[in-house]
Parts: sequence; structure tokens; C-alpha cells
Amino acid sequence: MPTSPTRAADQPPAAAPATGRGRRTDLIVALLAVALAVWVTSGLWRDPNNRAIAVNSSDQALFEWLLAFGGHALTHGENPLYTHLINVPHGVNLAVNTSITVYAAVFAPLTYLIGAPATFLVILTLNLVATALAWYWLLSRHLVRSRLAAGVGALFIAYSPGMVAHANAHLNWTAGWLVPLLVQGVFALRRPGRWLRGGVLLGVLVAVAFSIAAEGLFFTAMALAVFLAAWALHPARRAEARAALPTFLRGLGVTALVAGVLLAYPLWLHFAGPQRFHGTGFDPLIHSEDIAAFGAYPRRSLAGAAGLGTSLAPNPTEENSFFGVPLLLLTVACFVALWRRAAPGRRATLAALGITAVVFTVLSWGPLATWAGRRTGQLLPFGVLDNLPVVNAALPSRLALVVAPVIGLLLAYTIDQLRADPPRRRGAAAAWILGFAAALLPLLPIPLLTSGRPPVPQFIAAGTWRQYVPPDGVLTPLPLTLDVTPDGQRWQAYALSHRQGEFRIPSGFFLGPGGPDGRGQIGPPPRTFDTLMDQAGRTGLVPIVTEGSIELSRADLRYWGVRAVVLPDQVHGAKYDIDEDALRRTATALLGEPRRVDDVWLWIVPAA
Repeated sequence: MPTSPTRAADQPPAAAPATGRGRRTDLIVALLAVALAVWVTSGLWRDPNNRAIAVNSSDQALFEWLLAFGGHALTHGENPLYTHLINVPHGVNLAVNTSITVYAAVFAPLTYLIGAPATFLVILTLNLVATALAWYWLLSRHLVRSRLAAGVGALFIAYSPGMVAHANAHLNWTAGWLVPLLVQGVFALRRPGRWLRGGVLLGVLVAVAFSIAAEGLFFTAMALAVFLAAWALHPARRAEARAALPTFLRGLGVTALVAGVLLAYPLWLHFAGPQRFHGTGFDPLIHSEDIAAFGAYPRRSLAGAAGLGTSLAPNPTEENSFFGVPLLLLTVACFVALWRRAAPGRRATLAALGITAVVFTVLSWGPLATWAGRRTGQLLPFGVLDNLPVVNAALPSRLALVVAPVIGLLLAYTIDQLRADPPRRRGAAAAWILGFAAALLPLLPIPLLTSGRPPVPQFIAAGTWRQYVPPDGVLTPLPLTLDVTPDGQRWQAYALSHRQGEFRIPSGFFLGPGGPDGRGQIGPPPRTFDTLMDQAGRTGLVPIVTEGSIELSRADLRYWGVRAVVLPDQVHGAKYDIDEDALRRTATALLGEPRRVDDVWLWIVPAA
């Protein structure tokens, strides 16, 4: 996500020195960032262990599992990027999933201390705070003189509709603090005498970003490439760009070398390792940004609370634009006002920002244009790029996330200009104030929707499972673990973070091979036993059970090496309610009568 080069290149006023007033502004921005983060996530803070994000409890369970597994792998000397704890017997390549390895390692002590759900909440909240503070640092120390301008721009970017939408359990996409650090690191490469040190630091930062949010790193690199190309080709900047190019390329080479060494194994796993796949398991036609969504309001905002929100996104976590018409109009007004008073060098920056915003807006529309929920059939540029490696693994709608920082920068630049040279007419100043208020107030976020979820059963929490499953043995909940039924990984996360030992599970919520044309899919290919259980739990109807289905189901359990089949009194369905009674009757028809142990129904499967 782009920004302008350093202030020196554009020749605006130098940054104001640190003063008492400046430090007070820094403190106010920090407090606002914390208050907004706690406000947005407040529903989870009520009870971190037993509440979940209502619209995306499956991803929450996945990230909790990743934190628990990452800490366990670190403390037990296991591979943090490949595991056989889920999807037995094949295992899962976490390098092609969102492994958040750095977070898992850094926060491992906290995970062991307070558990994976609470640690998940801490990281989610800190992500939002750190994103605001990182953008504020970049703006206030490098780009604008007014700290008010920096605060408005930074808080808008950190709590823009797309960031709030991804706060619905996405620890990777809410790590927006990485972007301003990457941006500043790239522009620092052109400083004479600093290319080696800058290249090393940027290479380390790239490796960290890859482990936390690889897709976000890819988008940032794309945006910077577009911005730099547009900036360097502008007539006012060509000579400067040409002079800086040798130093910049040396620094970029060091960055590539350092990042390549650090990421050699993860990249090999990603592109050539076992259980890899091409593309993604999500349809780019569905996960494209509706053109009308740019002028719509998000649901978790003041405007949404007033009934002005829409359902133009494929799901509530993907409201990646949703700026509202007033903000779009304000952005255009800011751009025009800045352009009119800009020197040629600053116009190069503005032009590059505008081109970047337009390019990523159009790409976010996906392969075919959609307006207000209806596909027009118009082929768009992403349809040409979709078959390229790496690009085919990206969801086009998320490319709209690049536009928010561009808007935030334009807002900050405009406020900075207005404070340095206030309008002479009182009416003009009032118009700007009203414009900012009309554009930004409706977008103020409201808390995420949360709901209760069943606690981890006592059978797991008390460690009773160890009496029925040998070390490294296989246990499966009913229904089997998937994105829509994530209990198995929640239980496993509890056992790992409470040092109970390991049990493995068949299936799981992950991306793996098995989709059409070599693409990925969620979970493994279905088998007889899990298909019957899914049908019973989802529909509440016991499927017809025959001698053939009994034999196939028991063969599935032998294939997985399952020693215990467990049905709790309450099953958490991430997308729909689960019928526990239908599950128990179906499992009884297939496996015989269960026994009651603690608060679960248990079927013991004899060793093969």
C-alpha cells in the first residue's frame, strides 16, 4: 500500500520538532487508537474463552489453533510449517495456509499462560492499535508537519471499513502495521550510504511480513511497484529517479538476498512441498468487489447501525471498500485542492497516488464487472491476470484494501495544507470541516457482532481423553472438523496450550489439494463416514444406514487410525445449528451403543 517518497523529495515544510503540544497530540492519538480497538473488539473482551465472532467463528478457531500449534512446535522442536496433527494420515502444509508463525512464536508464553482464545484477542486488539500508531509514525515523522493531519489519516486507515471488516477474526489482514514499515523501508533504500543496512532490515521485515500476511505482502509489493513506476516516469521526477536508481537497486538486491535466505524453506514448501496446490479454494467471481460497494456503507459503522449498510460483499468479513459517497466526493475534492497548489514534484506524488488507487480499484472488481449484485458480463483486467502464478491465489476484492491508505494520505495532506495556509474565506473553512465530518462520522466503527460458543468439554479440559487415546493417537469429534464445524481444532488447541500432550484428528479446517484443475479446497476430499455425519448434523435427519455404509464407515476409521469418536452435548456450528441427537443416533447405527464419559458420548474404536 503506497505512500509518497520522503518529504525531502517533495520539498514541503520540514517536520515540526517535538514539543509539549506535539507530545500531547502523540498521546491523544495513541489513546484514541487503543480506545477504538477495545471498542471494536469489546464483545470478545466480555468472555474471551466462551465468546466468538458471530460472523466468522470458524476463522477465529483456526487462528486460535495456529497460535497453540505454533507455540507447541516451538517448545517441542517440531516443524512449525508442516503438521500431521490434523488431516491424518497426510498432514497439512501450513506454508500454503496462513500460518502466522512469527505471532505464534512471539506470543507462545502468553498462549501457555492465558490460553489460545485470550491470546487471539490480545493480538487482534494490538493489531488495530499498532496499525494506527505505525501509520501515525510514518505520517507525522516523514510526510506531514501537522500532527492533527497525521492523526486523522492514521486513524482513518487503521479503522477504515476494510480493516474493521477483517477484524472479524483475520489476524493476518489486521496486521496493517507492517505496511507503513515496509513502505518506509523501501524508500529508505535510495539514501546514499544506507543501502546495505536498509536492505538487510527490509529483508528481515519482508520475511516477518510473509510469515504473518503473505497475501498482504504481495499486495503491498504490487502497490509499491505501481506507485514507483508512475512516480519515476513523471517528467518532474525522471532525473531524480534515474540518479537514485543504482543505490536503490543495490539495496533491493540485498533485501532479496536476505529475505530469500530466511524464506528459502517456507518458499520451497509453498511452491514445491507436499500437500501444495495451485490457486485457491475460493471463486474469484464471488470474491470480487461490487462496483457499487465503493459508494456503500459498511454494516459495522454508525451508518450501518442507522440502517444504511448493505450486503454487497460476499460475506461481512470482506467489506473491503464501502467508503460511502461522501468520502469519495471528499477524496476527489482533496485531490483537486492539493493538485492546484502543488509544485511539479508534489504533482508527481499525487499522480502516482491517483494511478495506484485507480489501478487497484479496477483490479478489485475481479474478472467480470458487477453492479449492485448483478454481473454485467464486462470482462475486466483481473480476468487476464487471474491465470498468472501467485495472482491466481489472491482474492480480487481484497485489492480494494490498497485504496484506503491512499485516501488516508490524501486526507492527511489536505489537513496539513489547510493548517499551514488556512482558507481566507470563513465559509471555505467551514465547508471543509463539514465535508470531513459528513464523510468520516458515518464510518465510525461499532463493535463486532459476537455470540456465545460451547465451552471445551470437560472430557478434553480435564485430560480424560488421555485414558482412551494413546500418545499421538487419533481422536475425532462428531461431526468431523471443518470450517463449519471447528470443534476438533478448538479442543486440540486447548490440549496443546495446556500441555496435555498431542492427539491427532482426521480432516480439519485448512486449504489443501483436491479442488478442480489442481486448485485448493477447504479440508480433505470427503469419505463415507464424514459425509453421513455431516448430513445428520446439518439436516437433523438420520441417513439410511446399510451393511455397506457400516463397513465403509468402519474402514474410514481404520484408514484414519481413529481410537475414539467423541460427541459433546453441544456442538458448535460456525454457519448453522448442529443437531446433536441426529448425530448420536447415526453414530450408534454405525458403531454401536456409546458410553457416557464426563460430558460426552464416547465410542471406542478397537485398534486395527
